[in-house]
Amino acid sequence: MLDSPYVRRVAVSLQLLGLPFEHHAVSVFRTFDQFRAINPVVKAPTLVCDDGEVLMDSTLILDYAQVLAAGARPLLPPTLPQRQHALHAVGLALAVCEKSIQIVYEHELRPAEKRHDPWLARITGQLLDGCAGLDAALRRHPLATGAGTIDQAGISTAVAWTFIQAMVPQVVPAADYPALVAFTAQAETLLAFRAAPHGLGTVSAA
Repeated sequence: MLDSPYVRRVAVSLQLLGLPFEHHAVSVFRTFDQFRAINPVVKAPTLVCDDGEVLMDSTLILDYAQVLAAGARPLLPPTLPQRQHALHAVGLALAVCEKSIQIVYEHELRPAEKRHDPWLARITGQLLDGCAGLDAALRRHPLATGAGTIDQAGISTAVAWTFIQAMVPQVVPAADYPALVAFTAQAETLLAFRAAPHGLGTVSAA
């Protein structure tokens, strides 16, 4: 589902790489059995390759996609230190996605009487520190926002921030992270992002 930041970063990236694909919106909760028939591990995103072999985990799928899109521009800079900066941002973006999801699960899946407040405080602190790190990284090393220039650092950063503001805005006040707000607003105007909006729908023709 495109309400998963991991699914969405793959959907946006595949479009920017010029790779045609079919997107089927199946849920790890609402359509568990249908998903399990595709991938018994039920991990999103799942990519079914042309020969039927299944790949999972957004980073691994994107590695495969970059090779498949031979000749397309790389979505990670090929040289240091630019690649180092990009990987730093991607790592932070994936970390804040993980912590946001943990907070959502704690509130929506775990009964209130079984929540562990010290654990919630810990992951909330990690989320806020990660967002502060992303905001600072954007100020130190501004990311490109053009359709032909945005890279995986930009894709993952924008997808992560949109997800956070959709799911846990009360935990992460947007006003505290102006660089993230401004960058994501620009990235979300790109066709590849608009064709795969956060939510329950499917990727539209770009």
